[in-house]
Amino acid sequence: MNDKNIIVIGGGAAGMMSAIAAAKNVGKGGRVILMEKNEKLGKKLFITGKGRCNVTNACDVSELFENITEHSKFLYSAIYGFDNSAVMRFFEEAGCKLKVERGQRVFPVSDHSSDIIKALERELEKQGVKILLCCEVRRIQFAEYSDTSKESEKSKSKQNRKVACVEYFDKTAKSKQTINADSVIVATGGISYASTGSTGDGYRFAEVCGHKITALSPALVPFSISEEWCSKLQGLSLKNVQAVVEADGKEIFSDFGEMLFTHYGVSGPLILSASSYFVHKGCKRAKLYIDLKPALTDEQLDRRILREFDENKNKQFKNAIASLFPSKLIPIMPKLADIDSDKKVNEITKEERERFVRAIKHMELTITGVRDYDEAIITKGGVDVKDVNPSTMESKLVKGLYFAGEVLDLDALTGGFNLQIAWSTGRLAGEAAAKVAG
Repeated sequence: MNDKNIIVIGGGAAGMMSAIAAAKNVGKGGRVILMEKNEKLGKKLFITGKGRCNVTNACDVSELFENITEHSKFLYSAIYGFDNSAVMRFFEEAGCKLKVERGQRVFPVSDHSSDIIKALERELEKQGVKILLCCEVRRIQFAEYSDTSKESEKSKSKQNRKVACVEYFDKTAKSKQTINADSVIVATGGISYASTGSTGDGYRFAEVCGHKITALSPALVPFSISEEWCSKLQGLSLKNVQAVVEADGKEIFSDFGEMLFTHYGVSGPLILSASSYFVHKGCKRAKLYIDLKPALTDEQLDRRILREFDENKNKQFKNAIASLFPSKLIPIMPKLADIDSDKKVNEITKEERERFVRAIKHMELTITGVRDYDEAIITKGGVDVKDVNPSTMESKLVKGLYFAGEVLDLDALTGGFNLQIAWSTGRLAGEAAAKVAG
């Protein structure tokens, strides 16, 4: 048999962390090879957090699990073995200073995702990981291997194990090649942002090995909205608003935060989190209610409006409300309240004022669906975790095959939680694979 190799497929967050962890633990005679189809590592990581990279979330560990929307219990071993504090310590020690912002979101001090990637690359080099770029893995085959060496006699558990043959296409040399390995870690991501290399390769590898792939759909993704007036607000960003999503008359999501109007609907951190619940429930349509003034009760808001009216008695309604909203909202709000925008404020009736309060506290939008994978931060669904050992990330079906990151049926809300899953599962898979190969 060749040298004991651990092959990591995928040079993203989970893949790089897997390779680093494996190299630290593989022992003498072991070698870790990281294979990436792109010309550089961390292509998707580079664009996360609008190019700033929300590394993790500095909340209590218990809150990490509360923000994981799929199979949080599966992640107990992974996260408790390498939690958010450990992740922050890892990057600080790797030379990338971090900071904590609102919502406990963690970013590099520089606000450049490239610094996170550079820190990982330094660790890969430090640990002696061999990196093969522009290498697209086409197939993984596992075959029985009987080790007859003296070492194997001391460790019967290593006899008759599977050995992997990884076939790949070297884009630089323009040739097909193969390499053998004791362990293979699949960290190829999902199918969101395909331009970064996430094209579902890992699902295919898993299926060939007998694994089930759960239903896939875009997640952490903007909503499409049917109301035509919504597109007129394109580019408007709102902070400190409340969003409530109701499907079939039942509330499925409620939270506060930031949102953004687009030409097709709504986006922003608050909306992306809401989309996870929309997708999880399998909704086709739903109602979205925005409270523009969540800090005020209906009565308090009404008093505020009356004060504006008293100060602008002879003005038209559209001019009297100018201090209440961003400029783009001013022509929209009278229409939502069914009030003539040219009407003098001293002519506004109590009933009209009540409608206005409701329009502000209960802005109604119709969700007709979510956008496509190209706009989704992550992919919902993936390798069924029922067939993966949560203590090692190893396949229960094929010894020596491991999974890490988004390729698994795991997802979380925005705020650094999905990258935490990548770091934790990557670390665990790398350590476990090294113990087998070492």
